[in-house]
Amino acid sequence: MDVKDLRLIIALSKYEHFARAADACNISQPAFSTRIRKLEDELGVPIVERGHRFGGFTHEGKIVLTWARRVIANCDGLIQDIDTARHVLSGDFTIGVVPTALPYVSVLISRFCEKHPLVQPTIISLTSNDIQRGLDDFSLHAAITYLDSEPLTGVQGIHLYNESYMFVASKQMVGDNLTDISWTEAAKYPLCLLTKDMQNRRIINGVFDTISVDPTIKVETNSFAVIMGHIATGKYASILPLLYLSSYGMLDELTYVHLEEPEIYQSVGLVIADRDPVLPITKEFLKSTEEFLKKQSTPSKSTRLDHCIT
Repeated sequence: MDVKDLRLIIALSKYEHFARAADACNISQPAFSTRIRKLEDELGVPIVERGHRFGGFTHEGKIVLTWARRVIANCDGLIQDIDTARHVLSGDFTIGVVPTALPYVSVLISRFCEKHPLVQPTIISLTSNDIQRGLDDFSLHAAITYLDSEPLTGVQGIHLYNESYMFVASKQMVGDNLTDISWTEAAKYPLCLLTKDMQNRRIINGVFDTISVDPTIKVETNSFAVIMGHIATGKYASILPLLYLSSYGMLDELTYVHLEEPEIYQSVGLVIADRDPVLPITKEFLKSTEEFLKKQSTPSKSTRLDHCIT
């Protein structure tokens, strides 16, 4: 068995298309298919469901994919360790991020890549459930997600910041003088919120459940851009994380008010799978993040979890 063949399996799972996966691996599609069939013959099981196009992995193929990711992760770790011994850090680094934390990750990645220009980062916007799966199956090296609400299993990490929430609406809807608002009052407005598969939405639902209030939800979407577009019409309001709003700028025609009664904060952190050894790039990224946090003057940003990696 050639380790390179396992990389083909991983590429196929990523692109779900023989031609695109072959192109990504820099080989022809016939050669790609031949090597997959050779691996199937060697293992004695079908790996891929075939038809006119890629039809997914068989039951046995999913097992092969899980082991392929594990083997390749260890091979990459070996190469990274050798590079580290030569004082060079290089390789791919894939990090999954919940959408609300996307503005924050750019700060960490840009700082990290300044120090390690040969590292190739890939940032993927994912739900917290997808992040759990990605850490479990080795397709993610690290993730930024919620730590307190629906905590992930089998991970370790560090606290980055506390997410707080703001009521956002056009001045056309609420006027110019709205300076405070409770969750109960916010629930009365026609709201455009994230879909229920997003943890941010489940957190918001949890607050409304706690105070026994049914919000007036008119539109659901998995895109912040869509939410902002609906707010701009003057017909909808929303509840959004302060980090997202401050990162992309606040518009004069909109009103932004901190939500009170209750005042809610959620811990967001950097996590990795709790396994040994930790890949050198992942370990260095954690180190870089901790150094960044120590330089921050805000206490909540420097808080460190008991189970963080050193």
